Amino acid sequence: MELADLLEADAPVSEELGRVSDEVAAELRASGVVRMLQPKDFGGFEDHPTDFLRVVHAIGQRNGAAGWVAGVVGVHPHELAQGSVEMQREIWGDDPDTWVASPYAPMGRARPVDGGYMFSGRWPFSSGTDHCQWVMIGGLITDQEGNVTDRETIHFVIPRADYEIMHDSWNVMGLRGTGSKDIVVKDAFVPSHRLIRTNPVTDGSAGQVAGRDVPLYAMPRNVVFSGAITTATIALAQGTLASYVAWTRQRSSRFGSASADPFQLSALGPAAADIDASFRHVLHDMDRAFDIVSSGRLLTLGERAEIRRNQVAASHRAAEAADQLFKVSGGSQIHAAHPMQRMWRDCQSALHHVQNYSGPLFQAYGLNHFGGQIPAAVKV
Repeated sequence: MELADLLEADAPVSEELGRVSDEVAAELRASGVVRMLQPKDFGGFEDHPTDFLRVVHAIGQRNGAAGWVAGVVGVHPHELAQGSVEMQREIWGDDPDTWVASPYAPMGRARPVDGGYMFSGRWPFSSGTDHCQWVMIGGLITDQEGNVTDRETIHFVIPRADYEIMHDSWNVMGLRGTGSKDIVVKDAFVPSHRLIRTNPVTDGSAGQVAGRDVPLYAMPRNVVFSGAITTATIALAQGTLASYVAWTRQRSSRFGSASADPFQLSALGPAAADIDASFRHVLHDMDRAFDIVSSGRLLTLGERAEIRRNQVAASHRAAEAADQLFKVSGGSQIHAAHPMQRMWRDCQSALHHVQNYSGPLFQAYGLNHFGGQIPAAVKV
C-alpha cells in the first residue's frame, strides 16, 4: 500500500517534471519490474510474460507515467537477451539494474567500418530515457555514400556517453510524465556485437540462436512488446475508471447523490466491463502464446497477426470506455487538480503509439486471413 500511495501522490509531480520522478524511478528499480524478463544469468528473473503484464497494469492504474515506463523499459531485456552475450555483459555485467531505453523506428543510418559501424540519427519518443544508461535504437545499413543497402531494421545498442538527450523536446498534452524525449547520435562507433537483427526476434527464433533455449525467449518480440504497450494503455483506462468511481461517490449533481444520477450509473457498468474484458483478452493471448512456444514450436504468422489484432482492439476498447466515463463525469473534472483528467489525457494519448495504430494491424490481419501478403512496414 505504501508504494501504491506513493505512485498516486507522485503522478502530478512526474507530469510537472516531464519525466518520472527520481523517487518513483528508484522504487521501480527496487521492485524488480524491469528485471522480470531479464535472463537469470544477468540478475533477472525470466518470469512468465503474463506476470510481467500484471505488474505493469498494477503500477499504471495508479500512476500512468510509471506504468508506461515500467512496461516499455521493462520489456527491453526480452530482446536484449537474444543478442550477443558480450553485449549483455557490457550492459548488465556490473549492474543488473541497468536500464535500457529505445525507440525502434529505423531513423538512423549506419556506415560500415572495421569492426562495426559509424552510426548517426535523431529519434523521438524515448520513454523513461532520463533514467536509462543505454539505448536500443533502430537504423538501416548503408554503403560508404549513404545509400541504404539493407531494408531490414537493425537495432543498435549504445551506451549513454554516445548519445544526447534533447531535454526540451517533450512538450505534450498527454503522457508527459513518461519523459519520452528525443535522442541524437552523431557519428558513434557501434561494434558489430551490439547489433540485433529484427527478423529473428520477430518470429521468435533468435533465442535459440543466442543459446537461450527457454520459452520466454521464443516469444515473438512484437507480441511481447506490444503486449506491454496495450497493458499500459488499459491501465490508464482502469485509472480513469477508478478516478471516476472515487469522485462520483462524493459528488452531488442536479439529480442529488451519485446513486440518484441515472446517466452516471448507466455509464459505469459497460465501461467497467469493457476495460476488464480488454485486459483479460490480453492476458489470455499471452498465456496462449507462451503455451505454444513451451510446446516446442514457434507461433505462425497467422497466430501473431491474430494476437496483434486482439491487442490493438483491446487498447481501443478500453480507451473508448474511459472516454465515455469522462464525458459524464461532470464539469469539475476538467480542472487540473483532478486526477481523472490526467488519466484520461494520458489514455487517449497512448492510442497514438504506433503499436496502438489500429488500421494497419486490422488490414494486415485481413490480408493474411485471405492469403494476401502483409506489408513489410507492419510489424506482427
